[in-house]
Amino acid sequence: MAKGEGAEQYSNASLLNKSDSTDGFKLARKHEHKLSVWNKVCYAIGGAPYQVTGCALGFFLQLYLLDVAQLDPFLASIVLFAGRAWDAVTDPTVGFLVSRSPWTRIGRMLPWILISTPLAVLSYFLIWYVPPFENGKVVWYIFFYCLFQTLQTCFHVPYSALTMFISSEQKERDSATAYRMTVEVLGTVLGTAIQGQIVGSANAPCLPGPGEILADLSNGSFAEHNVSDHAFSLQHTKNAYMIASGVICLIYVLCAAVLFFGVREQKESSQIRTEPMPFFQGIKLVMGHGPYAKLVMVFLFTSLGFMLLEGNFALFCSSTLGFRKDFQNILLVIMLSATIAVPFWQWFLTRFGKKMSVFVGSVSVIPFLILVVCIKSNLYVTYIVSFIAGVGVASAFLLPWSMLPDVLDDFKVQNPESTGHEALFYSFYVFFTKFASGVSLGVSTLSLDFAGYISRGCTQPKEVDLTLKLLVSAAPVAFIIFGLCILYSYPIDEERRQYNHKMLQEMRESEADSESETTEISNVI
Repeated sequence: MAKGEGAEQYSNASLLNKSDSTDGFKLARKHEHKLSVWNKVCYAIGGAPYQVTGCALGFFLQLYLLDVAQLDPFLASIVLFAGRAWDAVTDPTVGFLVSRSPWTRIGRMLPWILISTPLAVLSYFLIWYVPPFENGKVVWYIFFYCLFQTLQTCFHVPYSALTMFISSEQKERDSATAYRMTVEVLGTVLGTAIQGQIVGSANAPCLPGPGEILADLSNGSFAEHNVSDHAFSLQHTKNAYMIASGVICLIYVLCAAVLFFGVREQKESSQIRTEPMPFFQGIKLVMGHGPYAKLVMVFLFTSLGFMLLEGNFALFCSSTLGFRKDFQNILLVIMLSATIAVPFWQWFLTRFGKKMSVFVGSVSVIPFLILVVCIKSNLYVTYIVSFIAGVGVASAFLLPWSMLPDVLDDFKVQNPESTGHEALFYSFYVFFTKFASGVSLGVSTLSLDFAGYISRGCTQPKEVDLTLKLLVSAAPVAFIIFGLCILYSYPIDEERRQYNHKMLQEMRESEADSESETTEISNVI
C-alpha cells in the first residue's frame, strides 16, 4: 500500500513538474519573442540606409549623369540599366548564399550587414565623383554603380529577412514592420532633403540651345565670359554632389551601427532544418508557391509605375514644368506627405485588411498622376498635388513589406518540414522589382535620347516634354491598374491570415511540449 502511495505521489509530482516546466517553457518563449520599443526602433533604423541612398539615386542619378557628368543620354541609359539589372541579379544570388550561411554567435544575418557596410559606403561616394577623364566615364559609373548595388544587396537582403528572426509572433513582426516603414519613409525624406537641398543650393544654370545662342548673337547680348561662368558653376555643382554623398555615407554607417548593436537575432525555433538545396531548386520552390507568385506580380507592376515616376519626376519638374530651382522642394513635399501618412495606412490595414489597403492606396494616386500633367505650370498647385499624391506613395512603402511575412507564414503552414528559406522569398521579390526598375529607367532615358533631350538645356524640344508626361503619368497609371487587376485574385485575405496564424501557434506549442518532454526525460534519466 505504501509502495502504491509512493508511486502515485511520484506520478503526481511528475505531472506537476511536467506542467510547471511546460508552462514555464511557454512563458519563456512568449517573453523571448516580445519586442521592446527600443528593439523595434533599432531594427527600424537599419532600414534607413537603403532608402536614403535609394532615394538619392532614384531621384537624382539620371539628372546627375545627364547634366553634371554630361553623359550622352544613350550612355546614361546604359549605366542606369546595367546598374539596376545587375542589382536584380545579385538579389537572388545573395539570398541563396544567405540561406546557406551558418549560424554564428552574432546570428546568421547580422554578419552580412557588418562586413558589407564600409565597402558599400566607399563605392557609393565614388558614384557621385566625376573622374578627370572622358573616355572611361561610362566604365567608371557602371563599375561603381554595380559594386554599390552588390554591397547594398548584401546589407538589405539579410536585413529584410531579419524580420522573420526578431520574433515569431505575427503581431510583433507587423508592429516592427510599421516602425521600419516609418523610419524608411523618413529615410526617403532625409535622402531627398540632403541631396536636394545641398545640390539645389549649388545648381548650375541652364545652357541656351543653338537657337537661343543665335538669337542672342543677333541681338548682340551674348557674352564670351558666359562659358567660363557656366564651367565654374558646374564645378560648384560637382562639389555639392560630393558633399551630399559624404553626408549620406555618414548616415549609412551610423544606422548600420545602431542596427548591429541594438537588435538581437533569434535562432529559428524549429529544430528541423532542411538540407541546403541547389539554386534553381530554390527558385522552383519559391515561385511555385501561388500566393507569393501573385504578390510578386502585383507589386512588380505597381512598383514599376512608382519607379517610373520617381526616376523621371525631377526632370519633369525642371524641364517640362519649368521649376528648375524648386524641383528639390517639390520632391521633399512628396516625401514629407508620405511620412505623415504611414501611421494612417498602418491603422487602415488593421481596420480593413492589407489587400484592401493596397487597392485603396494605389488607386488614390491615379487622379493626381493625371492632374499633374494636365494643369498649367503653377508652382503652388504643383505643391498641393504633390502633397496629396504623397499619401498614396506611403502605401507603396508600407504594404509590400507588411504582406511578405503573411506569404511566408502561409508557406510554412503548407510546408512545415521546409525551413530556412526566408532570405530566398525576400530576395526574389526584390529581384523582380529591381529588374523591372532597371528596364524602366533604361528605356525612359533612351526615350529621352530619341526625343532629342539637351543636357542642361534652358528649353527642351516639344517631343521631350511629351515623353516626360508619358513617363510620369500615362505609363505609371497603366502599370498600377494592371497590378490591381492581378491583386483581385490574391488569395490571402484576413480570414486566411488568421487561420495561418492559428496553425503556426499550434505548431509552436506542439514543438514546445515536445522539447519540454525531451528535457524532462533527460532529467529523469
